[in-house]
Amino acid sequence: MQTLADLRIDFDRRSNRSMSMPLAGMLVWTVAGILGLLLPAKTATLALVFSTGAVFPLAMAIAKMRGEQLIENDNPLARLMGACVVMVNLLWAVHIPLLVYAPQFVPLSLGVALGLHWMVYSWIIQHPLGYRHAIVRTVGLLAVWFLFPSHPVTASAAVVVLAYLMTLAEMRSRTVPAASPLPA
Repeated sequence: MQTLADLRIDFDRRSNRSMSMPLAGMLVWTVAGILGLLLPAKTATLALVFSTGAVFPLAMAIAKMRGEQLIENDNPLARLMGACVVMVNLLWAVHIPLLVYAPQFVPLSLGVALGLHWMVYSWIIQHPLGYRHAIVRTVGLLAVWFLFPSHPVTASAAVVVLAYLMTLAEMRSRTVPAASPLPA
């Protein structure tokens, strides 16, 4: 039976620093932010809603190139991360009514919700980078939602992309624990 420490090391080894999802997210939010400058607010919000659906397929392609095991990982901690992704996506039950009745809230709701799984990721890898990501992202999104009400998609995208850049730098430089020695 593997210990929690062993499972964490295995998760890190198989996920190869787990950079595919944040790389995909950063790319998608960058495109959404640019569209927010070019399109009317309502159309930009729709573009954000639909473009976020591209994060997972894009992450799968990046994961394949990077040698990350995203779905084919049978580690229970990888399954926990998968459950977190499902949990975050259940919040579409909030995003869709907001899109219909209060679309100005959608960049805020999507930006915060799609970053909640970082808390669990931090717990799994025992590193504060995910906590920092989720907190910086949430506080930043709330701030720009009030400060830039005429450009909510672009302002929100800028916060999310900056949070991803900060986090990716930490992910890249973080020391990944070595495999545990086998018991004698």
